[in-house]
Amino acid sequence: MRYGAEHKQQTRERILKEAANAIRMEGVQKIAVAPVMAKAGLTQGGFYAHFASRDDLVAAAIDQMFLDGSERLTASLEGRAPAEGLAIYLDFYLSRAHCETRTAGCPLPFLSADAPRLEPEARARITAGVRRMTDRIAVVLQAMGRPDAETAAGSLVNEIVGAVSLARVEPDAEASDAILARSRRALAERFALPLAR
Repeated sequence: MRYGAEHKQQTRERILKEAANAIRMEGVQKIAVAPVMAKAGLTQGGFYAHFASRDDLVAAAIDQMFLDGSERLTASLEGRAPAEGLAIYLDFYLSRAHCETRTAGCPLPFLSADAPRLEPEARARITAGVRRMTDRIAVVLQAMGRPDAETAAGSLVNEIVGAVSLARVEPDAEASDAILARSRRALAERFALPLAR
């Protein structure tokens, strides 16, 4: 039976969602084609109809992770003043829920430790994802009247990714929460944001 282009695209998206979940749960180095295909409800034999190689799958899954992560920023900003939307996004990003999740959220805390060992194409996709995230935040900061929007956005992204990464490493829940809270307070002060916590 032959399927149309729409079916093929939907199948590819299903595979990418499962690959993104596998990367979040196990890391890039442990991702394997057979389990990803099985979780997508497909046989391993159909893999090459969608991807040239495992490395191609990893690179595309990284794009999917950034796409999934950007949806949160879009939802936070939608219908709100720039400062309010950014505050809502940062309140989520620097939350216990985001810190603990292994199935959603920003891919950078998941990928940053693995990045130096990845193939060049996968690393390029991470770099492009960081650039898109930083650019989107720069637009928000520019709308808030920041003359240094691009530099400030880069600093903000560095801080939130670093804070979540360090909070995930910290075994003591109270100390981990303190890392997130310090970043929330510092960013609220630096950018005059009405953070909820």
